[in-house]
Amino acid sequence: MKGIFLTILLGFISMSAEAKVLLEKVEYKSGDKTFEGVVAYDSSLKGKKAGVIVFPNWMGIASEAESKITELAKLGYVAMAADLYGKGTRPKDAKEAGELSTILKNDRQLLRERSKLALATLAKNSKVDSSKLLAVGYCFGGTAALELGRSGADVLGIVTFHGALSNPTPADAKNIKAQVEVYHGEIDPFVTVEEVAAFKKEMDEAKVTYSLTVFSGAVHSFTDSGAGHDITKGQAYNAIADRRSWEGMKSFFHELTK
Repeated sequence: MKGIFLTILLGFISMSAEAKVLLEKVEYKSGDKTFEGVVAYDSSLKGKKAGVIVFPNWMGIASEAESKITELAKLGYVAMAADLYGKGTRPKDAKEAGELSTILKNDRQLLRERSKLALATLAKNSKVDSSKLLAVGYCFGGTAALELGRSGADVLGIVTFHGALSNPTPADAKNIKAQVEVYHGEIDPFVTVEEVAAFKKEMDEAKVTYSLTVFSGAVHSFTDSGAGHDITKGQAYNAIADRRSWEGMKSFFHELTK
């Protein structure tokens, strides 16, 4: 595993005279495979800050992921959107995203390796306090965040938003060092009642400190403003669930890093 070897300025977002959020592309490698993440941070802040690794939904690093890391940077974190597919591999549609994400969901060891590589890259960032690392995952990214925990990674907290909860090796939950928060839509057709029950059993047996918040009337992708509002499609935006889950994450992370 090799660390960061190239950082490219991606963009600049000015929020006020005091806060300036920068986005940078960051390349990192595993063997002969190159990955390209995006890091966001507030350049007006001094000293090392807690780092948040963000695992995007199955579309990978796109505008939605960049929006999330920008919001985290505004809160004072150094946030990195992880690349799980490889540099230049960006799904053009849901079909391709499904194919790419399924490869990793069916190979949990590979998913763990890529998740840990992304975390290690963030931890090496000169702006990050490597003793205060956190993880966030959306949809498929929720699986990645949980697998990161199941690998035994040194993260303080893991948060998943409408994430998949399945685990072919539930005994591995004993490796989780982090506290875990899960935000779930009650009528999410892609994460079944049985899957939720199995996740709770897994966490309980491993004695993981966790919470599961269920939003009534919410389906998959409830934090994605571009998902529309038709819940009959199985994925739709829910403003209440989006706002309350984000506020919950903020309080959780503040508690862990203060």
